[in-house]
Amino acid sequence: MEVREIERPQVIEEGIITGRRALKAAPRIEGLPTGVEGLDGLFFTTEIIDNRVIKKPLGGIPCLSVLNITGSSDTGKTLLVEQFAIKQASLGRNVAFITVETPASFVSLSLNERARAMGLRFEDIEDNIILIDAASHGLLRENLPNLLATLAHVIRTYKTGITVIDSVTGLYEHREMLARTVVRQVYNFLKKWHQTALLVSQKRSGHEELTAEAAGGYAVGHIVDGTMVLAKELVMSQYSARLFGKPPGDIVRLFRIDGCRLCGHDTRTFFLEITDTGLLRIGPPLRTG
Repeated sequence: MEVREIERPQVIEEGIITGRRALKAAPRIEGLPTGVEGLDGLFFTTEIIDNRVIKKPLGGIPCLSVLNITGSSDTGKTLLVEQFAIKQASLGRNVAFITVETPASFVSLSLNERARAMGLRFEDIEDNIILIDAASHGLLRENLPNLLATLAHVIRTYKTGITVIDSVTGLYEHREMLARTVVRQVYNFLKKWHQTALLVSQKRSGHEELTAEAAGGYAVGHIVDGTMVLAKELVMSQYSARLFGKPPGDIVRLFRIDGCRLCGHDTRTFFLEITDTGLLRIGPPLRTG
């Protein structure tokens, strides 16, 4: 019987880079406005002035970041990414919006409503939002290489620099063992194509509301650059009523940034509001003392 020689490990020299060279190749971190009141001021960078560390507000989410937006149903995840898409489109940027849950025609209706609530005419910006309808096309939803090839075509053709996926959970539905593989491939693709991206992910009913965990475990949160957690709580006890300042039976929505690798962020938990016109608004911080 022929004995095959075990392949020796190789030194991959092109994978070695000094910190100086890596930083020189890194992009400058700037803020992209989200269109969500109260959110843009929660991200910041730092500067050293007179030997003191000074926080400098970023004015939005960090550009070229890939962020996870997670929460249970009816917490405002889709509202957040729609407001972000509308805001960026209104600034003249092209947005690739991958809809995995809802057909594109219905998403366009929602985007139209969101634009009007934000005081904008959707007709003025509708060509800046390019929808990829994975909800209606199984060849996109069930085949990740097809989806990424289609997104690459959109990026090249429309020069998009923003990508929204609502939701990434739908790309591994019923196959949660593959969640980490799917999210890693999506993340690497978005980095390669220099996209600023928001990935909506769904929580399972058994998950704690304010954790970054989503369907598929912590796969999304461990891979992406940061996570924004949206939650809702039913006030059921006198303790909760005192904590939230709401009577028993009310619903309280909460918001928290669970880490961001590219810049600093406010670590507090905030009240979250969905206005009567269907817009998300970040309110004051929750005070427990």
